[in-house]
Amino acid sequence: MKNRKQQIRTFQTAEKLAEKLAEEISRRLQEAVTARNRAVLVVSGGTTPKPLFIRLAQKDISWNRVTITLADERWVDTTDPSSNEQLVRTYLLQDKAEAADFNGLKNDNPTAASGEKECHERLTELPRPFDVVILGMGLDGHTASLFPGSPGLREAMNCDARTACIAMTAGNATPERISMTVPKLLDARQIYLHITGKEKINVLEQALAGGPVEKMPIRSILLQDQTPVQIFWAP
Repeated sequence: MKNRKQQIRTFQTAEKLAEKLAEEISRRLQEAVTARNRAVLVVSGGTTPKPLFIRLAQKDISWNRVTITLADERWVDTTDPSSNEQLVRTYLLQDKAEAADFNGLKNDNPTAASGEKECHERLTELPRPFDVVILGMGLDGHTASLFPGSPGLREAMNCDARTACIAMTAGNATPERISMTVPKLLDARQIYLHITGKEKINVLEQALAGGPVEKMPIRSILLQDQTPVQIFWAP
């Protein structure tokens, strides 16, 4: 894994960032539809992407040819306020983007571990490489649901891993989660890291400086040469 210099695109406000990123993602998705008749968009949860989702949903592209899926999910009912699927349905699958197809990660199995197989099968049915993957980053350096010190993290970051997803926990926190593995996240034409806040830029600089990937899993995305990564940041 190499440490390559990353360009950080900086914006004055989170709103300006969201508009520019929505423009870029919509362009890439439409180019994919034109070239291959389909496009696949992978998104993350949390509060940061809400303004992006709202703007992206209003973009005039061939949404009926776009499939949206998740980088990770909490193992809760899809109507739960903490569900990433619920977030996507509320903010992204609206307006023009309502015509998109959605492929969630949560299934009817009682635990994330027991749901791995079905989740893997769903993800492997999608065209690859993914056209666009949007990731966030936590203050601990996690991305998707790949948390430092979590059981299963080593397996999730194994470049030879054949599974598309893996059950994860955020330390001792509940609920369980399921996350795409690093090889699956990197199986993309373009990754965007979308972060806001002054604390995040300090974490980002620490991650880019190098060090053990297990301590800051975002390094598995930033410090590699397989898939292009663009970083969008606003205070």
